[in-house]
Amino acid sequence: MHISSFFALSSLLSLGVAQTITGQYDCLPAGGFTLCQNLWGEAAGVGSQKSTLASSSTASVSWSTNYTWANGPNNVKSYANVLSTTSKGVQLQNVASAPTAWNWNYTSQSSGIRADVSYDIWFGKASSGSPATSASSYEIMIWLSGLGGIQPVGSQITTATPVANHTWNVWKGPNANWQVISFVSSTGDINDFNVDLNAFFTYLVNSQGVASTQYIQAIQAGTEAFVGTANLVTNSYSVSIVSK
Repeated sequence: MHISSFFALSSLLSLGVAQTITGQYDCLPAGGFTLCQNLWGEAAGVGSQKSTLASSSTASVSWSTNYTWANGPNNVKSYANVLSTTSKGVQLQNVASAPTAWNWNYTSQSSGIRADVSYDIWFGKASSGSPATSASSYEIMIWLSGLGGIQPVGSQITTATPVANHTWNVWKGPNANWQVISFVSSTGDINDFNVDLNAFFTYLVNSQGVASTQYIQAIQAGTEAFVGTANLVTNSYSVSIVSK
């Protein structure tokens, strides 16, 4: 669903000072993560976006993204996100746990905003591969927020399904050469999310026909913006994979 391009900035501000990126595909090293703008759909509307790295370490990251988008209300303009540089390359059957914690909030948002706050997790037959390419077999989204009536790819197949101590409306459908399975919170925004992602992986294998031999190729966390003005702040985010 997302066209990911990773371009390193030619120069960075001094360490310890907030660093902001503004270009369509600008990316920034962030400890054990990479922060990327990924304004892959900006041509579908009018506006701008910038993303700022506040702090990072090998284990966690804090960052924000500020945007204003208009026109094309049904088109995604961007997926500003952080990508874990270490949580990948493990087959689902070999995952013992995958703890993650994400604390976020909108410090400002306009009326009529259409956006989600979501994980974007990529599976494939090979141990490595770039998201949203021919290497991808599945795109797994976990929507912690969905504003303005937006919907995931495909159609809803379950209602209030319990996974990882929350309930989700599950959606499923094809996109390009991969299958998209999305978990949308059935109880509204989840601003402080602390779970084991392996609960989702187990559900996918047991209930949605995902082969346990699939590899986790990438774990991203960010926001898809359609229209509106907002400042989304991630106070802290972490993810890791513990192998059996």
